[in-house]
Amino acid sequence: MTSISKIALAALLGLTLFSTTASADSEKGKKLYQKNLKETCGITGGVFAAKYKQADWDKAYKAGTLNKKMTEACPAGKDFFESDKYKKIETHLYDFVHDFARDSGNIPSC
Repeated sequence: MTSISKIALAALLGLTLFSTTASADSEKGKKLYQKNLKETCGITGGVFAAKYKQADWDKAYKAGTLNKKMTEACPAGKDFFESDKYKKIETHLYDFVHDFARDSGNIPSC
């Protein structure tokens, strides 16, 4: 292999690794739920995520109304779902609720 090919391959590999770590993560969403909402909502993350089906969570996320859907699932968390902190972690929480929705067949350990 020529040195240009090696450099291009290394750059491609580096970009691939960076893009996967920069994306949202359902495991991180689970931890964020446990840290920020479990006590407030009074239910486990599994029960929270199973309030709706994957299509319902998808529709709310794409419409930009995920915070309203989450408030329906946990009315006690309304203030949190309207906060700036929520906006920063919304994609992680979305991945969590989507991956563990009622029809997903997955059960989180929280």
